[in-house]
Amino acid sequence: MYELVFWKYLDEIYLNHHEVYEAIDEQQEVEGLETLPVDVIMNRFNTVFSKWEKVDENSWKNTNGKGAFHIRTTPQSIKIDCYGTEGKTMNLLVDTMAEFKCPLYDPQVPERYDEMCE
Repeated sequence: MYELVFWKYLDEIYLNHHEVYEAIDEQQEVEGLETLPVDVIMNRFNTVFSKWEKVDENSWKNTNGKGAFHIRTTPQSIKIDCYGTEGKTMNLLVDTMAEFKCPLYDPQVPERYDEMCE
């Protein structure tokens, strides 16, 4: 599994990214993060991945290739667990979140890519 995690800081707020990630992982609210339009974001994923098989409310499976992903949300974050997902699909997930000015935090590296949304 490969995790992709997204959140947005309030203006002029700068926190330790890994500590934010750990709080999100525990489903905790983090002071200094924006509330995300989760329903709008999930609708966008439904549109972008409309050709994929929807396994359940928050999971998709590629019917024409390999890979699957599951999205977990809090009011402040989107966390995507990727299973055997190709790089181009992960890029599409990242690009979709960039539409909402929500940069990627990659906990495997660990690094946050704020420049994607500037």
